[in-house]
Formats: sequence, structure tokens, C-alpha cells
Amino acid sequence: MNFQHTPEQELLRKAVREFAEQEIAPLVEKMERTDEVPLELIKKMGVQGYLGVTAPVEEGGAGLGHLARMILLEEVGRVSAAMSMSLQCLQFGAGCVLEFGSAEQKKKYARGLAKGKLLAAAAVTEASGGSDPAGMASEAADQGDHYLLNGRKVFITNSHIADLAVVIAKTKDEPKKEFSAFIVEKGTPGFRPGRAEKKIGFHGCVTGELVLENCRVPKENLLGEEGQGLAIALKGINDYGRTGIVGVALGLMQASLEAAVKFAGERILYGRPISNLPSVHFRIAEIYADLEASRLMAYRAAWLLDQKQRADTEIAAAKFFATEAALRCARKAMDIHGAYGCMHGYNVERYCRDAQLLIPADGTNDIQRVVVGRNLTARKK
Repeated sequence: MNFQHTPEQELLRKAVREFAEQEIAPLVEKMERTDEVPLELIKKMGVQGYLGVTAPVEEGGAGLGHLARMILLEEVGRVSAAMSMSLQCLQFGAGCVLEFGSAEQKKKYARGLAKGKLLAAAAVTEASGGSDPAGMASEAADQGDHYLLNGRKVFITNSHIADLAVVIAKTKDEPKKEFSAFIVEKGTPGFRPGRAEKKIGFHGCVTGELVLENCRVPKENLLGEEGQGLAIALKGINDYGRTGIVGVALGLMQASLEAAVKFAGERILYGRPISNLPSVHFRIAEIYADLEASRLMAYRAAWLLDQKQRADTEIAAAKFFATEAALRCARKAMDIHGAYGCMHGYNVERYCRDAQLLIPADGTNDIQRVVVGRNLTARKK
């Protein structure tokens, strides 16, 4: 196997690392303190082409693919997991439009989404549970020249900053439930953000409700075909959501490793740096092993997507392994820091809080295990 990245991918990594350290890092402390979304920073990432990294060149994107996106999210997540989470969810919403949109819809939205002039959210999860998309209660009634949408979406990343949302709603109950996807623009009567959640981590990345109350959506805003909603949602969750979460996790692990090595070399105990202690070596070695194993799984899954191959098993496995590894790594970095690891001002406590939020995102890790186990056992039949 060839593990060498292309010159374009390496150039992207270098550029994103510089951008993250120069533009994102100075805002992290304020994001932690105020929980405010740095909207201008997101717009800057759009100007840099980061929102459209997978979008085709003809649609205003960079056309670099899913492996390049993984590298991008890792480098942003190394500095701010909150910003990486926001970015990957914007790409999720935009990706649904780019992959399933009509020629007219792409003409209207694609370039703006790729350049960050328009921000998109993906609105699937409801209070009934994100792990059971077929249990969604939101409805879309056909009214002739428009659909009338009613429902409430929860835990939607970028809920309060999105210019449009890809909303999944039920269009048929009998004889079999049928769901469809709709592009709902900000400012549409009956469509509004609800409560913004207060989270233990990802400060500066807004998560909240989207409310639809007799919301009139024109027929031309149906995304894909009627009845295709679940397929659109599941493909978006797999190709953009879960892979994006893994990219955030890689960034957190890299940050944890760097923080652990740095502190171990600087912390003097009994006249010697604690980097001389075997117990510290063990923890650093375990962080490194988790990071490298997660990278191999993540990069291979993204590479399979770029080859247009099925990768749902690989993506689900990477998601549960990498997110749990990120939490392990952050905790071990905290252990190396001792009491300092529990103090604000040392980033490892933030890494631990942020990593915890990756576990349920885009399908709980038990759901990922179900996907892997079901797929593998089905192959044996």
C-alpha cells in the first residue's frame, strides 16, 4: 500500500495548520468563555476554500476529495475541536445539496455553500432519538404547489447560524412510511431556531433546535425525489457526518499527544523532568498508538470514498474506535498533567470535555457496532 499523500494533500495540511494557529488559536479562549460562534472566522474558512474542499471545481469547490477533508478537519481539530465540528457539519449539509440537488438547486446554492457565503445545516435528529431516523415525527403535507412542514429537530449543529437546512420529514404514513428531504431557507415563515443547548464542550459551536410550524416550502425545494429522504440522510451521515466526527477525533488526539509530551518535558519533579518516568512513557506510547491506529482506519475509509467504493463498515468502525480513543487519549494527557490537568489554562481539560461529545454524535457508538456486526455477519450468509 502507498501511504504517501499527494503534493496537494500535503500542501493543504501545511496551509490549514498555519491558518489554524494564526486565525483560530487566538479565538479559542474567548469561545470557551462566551460560547459565542466566531462567524467571521467561519466566513474566512469559506474564503480559503475549506468549506468546499470536497465540492467539484465546477461548483466552486476545490475537488480534493474525502481524504483531503479528513486532513483538513484533523488540522482544525488539533487547535479547536469546536471549530472542526462546526466545519464538518456545514460540509454535511452542503454535501447533501451537492450530491442530490437538481441542476437548478445547484445553480442557486452550490457556489455559495462552497465559498462560505451560505451556511447549511443538516436537520435529521428528533427527540424520539437520532438512532432511529424512521421514528421521525416531523411531517410534510403536499399542498399542491408547496409542502407544509411541521415538526421540531433537536441537537442540530449550526442551528442558529445556518442560512438553510436540509430537513428530513415524513411525506407518507400508509401503507408504508416514506420520508423526503427539503431545502428550507432561513427566513421562511414558520421556520425558526428554537433553544440553543448548553454543552459541556464544543464551546463556540452552536447546537440547538430547529422548529417548523406550518412552514410553506415550495415544491422546487424538494431535494432529490419524494421518498428519497432517508437515503439522503443516511448517505450524508455516513459519508460526511461520521467521517467528519473521526476527523475531529484525530485532531483531538494529536493535540493530546503534543500537550502530554510538552508538559512531561517541562514538569520537574524531584529535580528531574517527569518524562524520565516509565509510567509517563507508557501513557504517551498508548496515546501515540491510539492516534496512529485511528489514522490508518480513518484515512483508509476516506480513501475508499474517494475511490467510489462502499465504506459504511469501515466508517462505522473508525467512528467508534477513534472517538473512544480520543477520550482515552485526552484522559491520559490529563493524568500526565496531574492536578494541572484539571485547571483552566491547560488545554487538556478542554480536550477531555470535547472528546466526550464525539461519542453520541452522528449515531451512538453502540449503533456503529451494530452497523459493523450486521454488515460482517450478512457477508457470511
